[in-house]
Amino acid sequence: MQNDQFRSLKMQVQRRLSACLQLAENHFQRQFPMPTISYDVRGVKAGVAYLPQNLIKLNRTLLLENPQEFIQQVVPHELAHLLVYQVFGRVKPHGKEWKKVMQNLFQLPADTCHQFDVQSVQGKTYAYACDCQIHQLSQRRHNKIMRESAVYFCKFCGGKLEFCD
Repeated sequence: MQNDQFRSLKMQVQRRLSACLQLAENHFQRQFPMPTISYDVRGVKAGVAYLPQNLIKLNRTLLLENPQEFIQQVVPHELAHLLVYQVFGRVKPHGKEWKKVMQNLFQLPADTCHQFDVQSVQGKTYAYACDCQIHQLSQRRHNKIMRESAVYFCKFCGGKLEFCD
């Protein structure tokens, strides 16, 4: 059942990608190569664009859990990164060029982060406290702190994060 659903979603991703690519080709009056798509992003990221490789990696689990919004927003979001790189070269990842492609060309909000529920893909977290709140840190950040190769601070109060045993 899930394999049939995933196969159908992959076809929808390809159709959305083709439609957005056609918009870009009409707008920029040039051809763009079709990006390679893979579905092996893990963790809480919905997608990642690899600019020189013309590759988009997507999170299979988040696609299956949020198919409509994922196809509507994440696919064009990652394609916009590739298009901006091919047209303007290396610029800020979510800079003015990327925002214009998202808003003016794709007619979508230029959201830099998704709002999907990530509980199923998040993995184990560890509680750390500062002066103003409790933070949930990933296994990777926790391990770095334990090895004393990193220190993290709260964005709000500036306090050092301390492990809550």
